[in-house]
Amino acid sequence: MTTPNVLLVMADQLAPHFTGTYGHPVVQTPAMDSLAERGVRFDAAYCHSPLCAPSRYSMMTGRRASAIGAWDNSAEWSASAPTIAHWLNLAGYRTVLSGKMHFVGPDQLHGFSRRLTTDIYPSNFAWTPNWDNADERIGKWYHNMDSLSEAGQALATYQIDYDSEVGFAARRCLYDLAREADDRPFFLAVAFIHPHDPYVARPEWWNLYDHDEIDLPGPTPAELDPHTVRIRAGIEADTIGWTQEQCRAARHAYYANTSYFDWWLGELLGALEETGRADDTVVIATSDHGDMLGDRDAWFKMSFLERSARVPLVMAGPDITQGAVPNVCSLLDLAPTLADIAGGRPAELGAPLDGRSLWPAATGGHDSVDETIGEYMGEMTSHPMFMIRRGRYKYIHCDTDPPQLYDISADPAEHHNLADPAEHHNLADPAEHRNLADPAEGAGDSSPNESDLATSFAQEVAERWDSEAIRSEVLASQRARRIVHAAAPQGWDFSPPSDPANTYIRDHMDWAEAGPRLRLPHEQS
Repeated sequence: MTTPNVLLVMADQLAPHFTGTYGHPVVQTPAMDSLAERGVRFDAAYCHSPLCAPSRYSMMTGRRASAIGAWDNSAEWSASAPTIAHWLNLAGYRTVLSGKMHFVGPDQLHGFSRRLTTDIYPSNFAWTPNWDNADERIGKWYHNMDSLSEAGQALATYQIDYDSEVGFAARRCLYDLAREADDRPFFLAVAFIHPHDPYVARPEWWNLYDHDEIDLPGPTPAELDPHTVRIRAGIEADTIGWTQEQCRAARHAYYANTSYFDWWLGELLGALEETGRADDTVVIATSDHGDMLGDRDAWFKMSFLERSARVPLVMAGPDITQGAVPNVCSLLDLAPTLADIAGGRPAELGAPLDGRSLWPAATGGHDSVDETIGEYMGEMTSHPMFMIRRGRYKYIHCDTDPPQLYDISADPAEHHNLADPAEHHNLADPAEHRNLADPAEGAGDSSPNESDLATSFAQEVAERWDSEAIRSEVLASQRARRIVHAAAPQGWDFSPPSDPANTYIRDHMDWAEAGPRLRLPHEQS
């Protein structure tokens, strides 16, 4: 295979459950559907950390959030952390970013040779959580129920403004890359903000859907886990709440904005076709995390439950086979995957990676790994949270909370915590006719005893992570950042370079030469 181009297109807060590509009966995602039809769909892909900045940092570096200090949405991303953009630069790629990557700190490129837009969120330490007062709500930037009470339609919002700029710049960049006299491959990352809340959509996307056909969340478990209770308090869902109509309106707008994101994906795919790059470009569509969207009486993210932590992941392009991959994987795996696409990770950037390459699975090979890990050190908790997803089981640990163990295959809504002795639930015996704690009953059964499984996962968490040490690092970082922000709140917001003196046609240019040079396709001599 000749070295292909790479187009990475990201949504923000898009759970795969709410896409037609992953089987939702209402949501329309034709562009992503078309990618899946000619490429590969990963059916158990997760973010590493269910929060914007840590998810993106870990995706770009292929390293655990705790290994690179990606604690939360206001954590500084070290300029010395090698990213896939650095690797691809060394591999001879032209690297360009359009849109959101939530860089915090003075480095606003992190390996990209060009950046076309500013970010949509602060680049300073404004959004630093406070674990010293973890129960105190930070009203200035915490999510709240305004996203539901204000859900509906609008002609313009700051998010629509932003995505219009991101999409226009990215599409124009694809034409510019084709016009340049440069035969190097390109890596273009395009990161939109939709369908992230606030849940407000333009009329043409809202009108794609019949309001009465918008589905509502499923039943809520009789008892919520402690972290969901904390999230509900933090977003004021427990005090302000919402009505069924507000919920329907929010989900309606979310579906509309998912289709809006998908339309931009289609526009970029169309530009690839028009410039003759479709057959030599690997296209990857994904998101940084999901959205609970009312399930479990919760909204937004910050949780390792399925709607929050799962992400869509679809790839298409040269050498990629058509099909679906059931193996568990995560955004941690994208960095080694992209390195494989480019011909291998350069020795000069030998940082250890916590993910694996998905390229063998994408090209029809066998993937022997069926697991991933997750970390969360953001708001709504006072201690680190860890996840292990292996095969059909997911285990969630936090020092302050009872453990959670779910069989995602048999219980996709995660209503039965198998680590809770009160559940008395075994998936090999849903009628509970056999006591698997009795050796005579359990002999020969291939399903693990749930108590033993929970104990094994707990031991693995203790071996993998030093929770108290990580908590100390988080607290020290938060305290330092709060001081710096209080003293010097200005940040490092990126201003895209502009060169109007050399754009379009100027007096120092030869009009007869510039016209043919900038025309695409080039005029035949």
